[in-house]
Amino acid sequence: MNQLSLVIILLAALVIPLTMARFKVTFLPTAVVEIIVGVVLGPSLLNLIHMNSTLDLLQNVGVIVLLFLSGMEIDFSLFKRRSTRLSPLEEKDQQNAPKYSVLTIAVMSYLSIMIMSVVMGYALKLTGIFDDLFLSSILFMTISLGIVIASLKEKELLSRPFGQTILLIAALGEVVPMVGLTFYASAYSPNSKSLWLILLVLVVAALLFWRFKPFFRFFDKINKSTTQLDVRLAFFMIVTLVTVAESVGAEGILGAFLAGIVIKLLEPHEETKVRLDSIGYGFFIPIFFMMSGVNLNLRQLVASSQTLVMIPVIFAAYVLAKVLVYFTLKKRFKSTNAVAGTAMSATTITVVLAVLQVASHLHRLTSQQSGAFLLAAILTCVIGPLIFNKLYSAETEDLKKKTVHFIGTNLTTVPVAQQLAKGWYDVTMYTNNQHNYRAFNSEVSIDLLDNMETGFMVNQGVFDADIVVLGQVNSKKNYELAKAAKKYGVKRVIVRFEDRNILNEKQEELAGLGIELYNTPDVNISMLRSLIEAPSTMRLMTSTEASVYEVALRNRRYADIQVRNLPFIDKITITQIYRDKRFIRPTGGTSLKVNDRVIFTSSKQEAPQVRRELEKLN
Repeated sequence: MNQLSLVIILLAALVIPLTMARFKVTFLPTAVVEIIVGVVLGPSLLNLIHMNSTLDLLQNVGVIVLLFLSGMEIDFSLFKRRSTRLSPLEEKDQQNAPKYSVLTIAVMSYLSIMIMSVVMGYALKLTGIFDDLFLSSILFMTISLGIVIASLKEKELLSRPFGQTILLIAALGEVVPMVGLTFYASAYSPNSKSLWLILLVLVVAALLFWRFKPFFRFFDKINKSTTQLDVRLAFFMIVTLVTVAESVGAEGILGAFLAGIVIKLLEPHEETKVRLDSIGYGFFIPIFFMMSGVNLNLRQLVASSQTLVMIPVIFAAYVLAKVLVYFTLKKRFKSTNAVAGTAMSATTITVVLAVLQVASHLHRLTSQQSGAFLLAAILTCVIGPLIFNKLYSAETEDLKKKTVHFIGTNLTTVPVAQQLAKGWYDVTMYTNNQHNYRAFNSEVSIDLLDNMETGFMVNQGVFDADIVVLGQVNSKKNYELAKAAKKYGVKRVIVRFEDRNILNEKQEELAGLGIELYNTPDVNISMLRSLIEAPSTMRLMTSTEASVYEVALRNRRYADIQVRNLPFIDKITITQIYRDKRFIRPTGGTSLKVNDRVIFTSSKQEAPQVRRELEKLN
């Protein structure tokens, strides 16, 4: 029977995502469905799964792996303050930026959650529904980071200010309750020791981080096919920190959470994260979620009228604890998005399960109370994403096109500007040549400048762009303006050099500054060579219907997907992939990796959409 219960759980874990994909069930997180299936298969309904020592062990390992991966999800770059040394362009961007930063909004939001959580906990205590103020406050402070990330990924919002704000609130909604749970467990555990000993866990975590800091630089030199050293390091971290945590009287899940944070700070490769996700979400975590449902006996819960009253009250408390988030989000974002973000912040399940498991071990609540808190949490995970998906719409700042400024109008730059303006670019051209201005002004947007002096151009906003292209014939002037533009803070500066002597003399200097160079004779030579050696490529480059494009893959949706399975593969042909400083000639079975530079051919109508899709940061 022990083995049969495990077989049934693993079969359910296999069938659930297949069924959800088949019937397009996207409004429920997979974790919630797994808990519901556990309820159905457990003693509440079908009674097919029975608790045993094997499942108990796997459930405990599952919560440890879940908290480890939750620690790895935290993006610490969101907590970093911007440098106070800003270029003029950055200063101007900062002046034009919204009054409240992502970090400020997130911190204000979570402070409101902490205050309201204590208020809700006190309200439950006054009404006699639940007496443990500390435990209820911790539960109401929790936010499910995994569900938030999944929803933001689906909307492709992780790289946008709104998504970063919600993500940071959710990260705080895991870190702060975990710290609170540590002190709670230390205070009420019969094996508790001095709170000062808990600091030993942090010291060990810091020492492990310091010792393994160069690990992933050395990792590339080792054969990984039979060693999987990154996975071995991860489990060494988990077991070590869990052992230390339990030895000093803290909970093991704190050690697992810290292990995830340490691995995250070591900056592992994307493949490492994929492997660890595969182990966790492929085996241990589904067992934990389903066993949480199995242990939730609905028959006992329904039989108690007090528990039936607790469920809607606790659900309301989960929601009300997050209600002030709306007012902080509204300071920067649209009202409907503020409601959507508040609903998403109200979702909670992961840390709730961990907290309830710890509290049950400490005998701080009954099984009925634990079930009420869990069922209410499940309701937040059903309703929160539904409201979010229904209400969210793109913010104005998310729809901004890339700005390209051309300095110099001639037969080379004007056709390029015309074609870019048809795509996802906001193009402006500048010249001080009145003849060229009159010749091309009807073809493209051109501003006539009085002169090309650096100070004057700064005042005219010529360098306020994502990309500046210096396409004049005058190489000396281009050199001067290129350096000024880069110093001003322009992200990409592309400069034309027709004078080979100046190019040879200044090439290394400009390349060191990150300035991109091109020379018309070199381009012509390369094109003629291509015409001889690869005539089809040459025809493609000069075609009015199709061309060659390059894009860095940032969209994790397409990571580890084979080329043949890309949804838009019928619209493009991938000719080369630049990965780890070498070119790969792809086949249909080649899998894409994050940060690959994909070189593809496509029609000029389809290419902008494909590029935007691949370079979305999510």
